[in-house]
Amino acid sequence: MTNLNQNFIAGEWLAGVSEIANINPSDLSDTIGHYAQADEAQLQRALDAAENARREWSKAGLERRYEVLMAIGNELIQRCDELGTLLAREEGKTQPEGRGEVYRSGQFFTYFAAEALRQIGDNADSVRDGIEIDVRREPVGTVAIISPWNFPMATAVWKIAPALAFGNAVIWKPANLVPASAVALTEIISRQDIPVGLFNLVMGSGSGVGQQLVESPQVNAISFTGSVPVGRGIAQSAVGNFTKIQLEMGSKNALAVMDDADLDIAFACALNGAFGSTGQKCTASSRIVVHRNVHDYFVEELGQRASAMVVDHALKEGTQIGPVSSGEQLQQNLANVELAKKEGAELLCGGERVERDTEGYFMTPAVFVGTKNDWQVNREELFAPIACVIKVDSYDEALATVNDTRFGLTAGIITSSLSRATHFRRNVKTGCVMVNLPTAGTDYHVPFGGRGESSYGPREQGQYAQEFYTTVKTSYILSGDPA
Repeated sequence: MTNLNQNFIAGEWLAGVSEIANINPSDLSDTIGHYAQADEAQLQRALDAAENARREWSKAGLERRYEVLMAIGNELIQRCDELGTLLAREEGKTQPEGRGEVYRSGQFFTYFAAEALRQIGDNADSVRDGIEIDVRREPVGTVAIISPWNFPMATAVWKIAPALAFGNAVIWKPANLVPASAVALTEIISRQDIPVGLFNLVMGSGSGVGQQLVESPQVNAISFTGSVPVGRGIAQSAVGNFTKIQLEMGSKNALAVMDDADLDIAFACALNGAFGSTGQKCTASSRIVVHRNVHDYFVEELGQRASAMVVDHALKEGTQIGPVSSGEQLQQNLANVELAKKEGAELLCGGERVERDTEGYFMTPAVFVGTKNDWQVNREELFAPIACVIKVDSYDEALATVNDTRFGLTAGIITSSLSRATHFRRNVKTGCVMVNLPTAGTDYHVPFGGRGESSYGPREQGQYAQEFYTTVKTSYILSGDPA
């Protein structure tokens, strides 16, 4: 058997009650390793350990937190080639994308290392004479982090880093599809100067340890990224304990290409947004809304450029699109291709499973034209290398089409008009807006999140992260002569 990778609970690496195999989606003959699955007793041990550790960590000096986070971030940056290759091998994104994700993960830690030193509260005079007011933030407590498979390190890190920076304990349950990245990150964290039990890696099923985790009264906050149904279930489970929740869920992002667009920019943004990371991004451009005056030329050229993209092994030089993450996801993608055809869409290119030198879950990028915004393929998140083009007659129709969704994470517009770009920014109903940029691609020092069914709770990233990972305390102090 390939080496067994263990959970990290209460400061110890522990075998689980069972294990799962981690298979490379680029090469199904490549088993990356076997990974332990925790049971409820091990999760309870982690919860108890976190309870004790967070008290010590919340009182730790700010420079200690800074040094710990800087050490983690610097090691991730230094090892981004090695760990990026591992990430690409298990998740399927290309090696450059994997390297970039690990490097960015390091930047999250170094950013929040600095934030650990910015623990500045507010002072005010009371409306009553002789009383001063002190307002400060304190750690929220034990944070449960449930992360997805599509960004196995970055999404987890942008939760873990602020949780630790602001003085909390962490129990992390990663997606079972991508355990190797989780173990690699945990190994780095485990070597730092932190209390025993402050950080715990608990791998296991969502229905087992995941459900126990979100129902636990010992958890003070839950940060989750994943699907809407799972997010809704977590919210229902958490409300019984009034647990603080932060949910990042589905999306149906649109890129609007106007008749005054620089089409070279439009092509680059559409291809990057729709097919980067095999379309497996919550910020992917799955709807491309195109003005009729440029529609015919745009879709012809887009189809040609999409057809020319190289689909191959994630670690192969020159690969632009790696495999789909799993066999289950591939089957779902192919079913959505058939659904689009059934609804009346014209398949311009792609949408097929293809063979390469190694057996893997390879699929060519699909572009559909002639689609309507009320079709199912334009209402549901596909999480696939599938882009559906919607023709519109005007800017007003484009804006209305972009906004006609129950989601609201990102949206983009390609235009040469400053007034049109400004109107779009102010009137589109999303949490993130891109002007002449792909819908995918955000920075770590500013807030991230959406509206509608895309997000629920405080924003992630940047200084806004403190809204979730801390709680506010207001103190009143009699400062004058009580006589």
